[in-house]
Amino acid sequence: MHWVFLGRRTWRVAGRHINDHQVRLFMTHRRNDPVALAAAKAGFSPATGYRVLQDARLPSQRQAPRGRRRPDPLSGIFEEVVVPMLEAAPGLRPVAIFEELRRRYPDTEFGSRRTLERRIRDWRALNGQDREVIFRQVHEPGRLGMSDFTCMNDLEVAIAGAPLDHLLYHFRLPCGGFEHGHVILGGESFVALAEGLQNALWSAGGAPRLHRTDSLSAAFRNLDADTKADLTRRYDALCAHYGMEPTRNNTGIAHENGAIESAHGHIKAAVKDALLLRGTTDFTDLAAYRRFIDEVVTARNRRHGPGIDAERKTLQSLPNARTTDYEEVLVTVTSSGGSTLRKVFYTVPSRLIGHRLRVRLYDDRLDVIIGGTRLMTLQRGRAGVNGKHGHVVDYRHVIHSLRRKPMALRGLVYRDSLFPRAPYRLMFEHLLEAVGEKEACRIMVELLAMAHERACEAELAHILEEDLAIRRTPCLSALRARFSPDPATLPEVVVEMVSLSIYDGLIEQGEAA
Repeated sequence: MHWVFLGRRTWRVAGRHINDHQVRLFMTHRRNDPVALAAAKAGFSPATGYRVLQDARLPSQRQAPRGRRRPDPLSGIFEEVVVPMLEAAPGLRPVAIFEELRRRYPDTEFGSRRTLERRIRDWRALNGQDREVIFRQVHEPGRLGMSDFTCMNDLEVAIAGAPLDHLLYHFRLPCGGFEHGHVILGGESFVALAEGLQNALWSAGGAPRLHRTDSLSAAFRNLDADTKADLTRRYDALCAHYGMEPTRNNTGIAHENGAIESAHGHIKAAVKDALLLRGTTDFTDLAAYRRFIDEVVTARNRRHGPGIDAERKTLQSLPNARTTDYEEVLVTVTSSGGSTLRKVFYTVPSRLIGHRLRVRLYDDRLDVIIGGTRLMTLQRGRAGVNGKHGHVVDYRHVIHSLRRKPMALRGLVYRDSLFPRAPYRLMFEHLLEAVGEKEACRIMVELLAMAHERACEAELAHILEEDLAIRRTPCLSALRARFSPDPATLPEVVVEMVSLSIYDGLIEQGEAA
């Protein structure tokens, strides 16, 4: 009897094609039917049925193992050389072994790299080390909420043309699929976690019973023991305010937070698609980009609406108010017109020199408070990556003093941060070359004073751009005339003096009453 394998467990017997299913069907019907009828029901001839009865093995069981059709290129090398390498260094990559073999045996052909990779994979399947097993979890509604940060710099987002170096705080309820994202400008700090987490909980409408993070490793890095303990107490207090039990995964074991680590890729892909549909990655300001992220996350939550609504019923009720999501420090304003905080110098109005201020640090801003009064909000700055101090300077705070000492501009520590727009800085560089240091400082200080006093910063910057294009020195008298108020538009104020005898009449009326 001649059997030929045709693929997909199909065999040819005496010119006819049969497969495993037909043989099983034939043997089942053969219990009650004659051979001819059972063969007809199975779809082949009675002669084939009699042949099957002579050897009842399935067609797939008759396949003879295929032997090697060409010489083994790794004969005498794999067992003698490659296997000892794998046993000595189990993590060695096949490409490294392949390159090493080529170095040791330059005149020998080892076949393709794929051949070696398949042989190593098969060897590891039989003799390799045990690998770590990932245990999938069943998530209960309202039990677990997870927080993590993911870097978004690969999306190349820009604010007003400047690249935005930022992270995304990502919160997720793994059971229902609720997500929340918040743009973070600094690192993985407690302040960023506190602000993002509270925004997420109030958006979800409740709090889970457990909250898991990645140990806040970035917040604790390079801090002393007292600061670590303080941050831990603050994190525990934050969770206690919302009735959550704080939990952390083991350090360096990211897959323990797999329910949110895997979701990072999905939300970043959604943001990338939305940016492509938008046509540009440039936003007018940070608020516009944050609204864009909120729209992307809201669209993702809409797809999981039924699951989110079901889990929301099992969440704990929120407290009456939020807790602190900032860090509070005390600073003293020095004679330089500002104070240094976290390697960043901030200027404030000079009338505050010598005062002790309370500063609330958020991720993207600072609230400056004296006594119980909030004075102002400053944009938060960041120190340079090389440890160089940063500067957040408002020229309006110091221009009155700089006007009396214009030469101080030449060597000012924070000079580049003093200029409110790029044309001012470029004009100063041009003036240094054109008119010398003393005159350049005088003209530049007058330009800054004019921008402040006459509220024409943007329009003046446009004029300076035109002057720079033709390498022209600005004319201060012409600019003062241009930005001085038009006398015809000034209101005429007439003050009429009141007779003082009126007050005597008021006194007499009061006595009569």
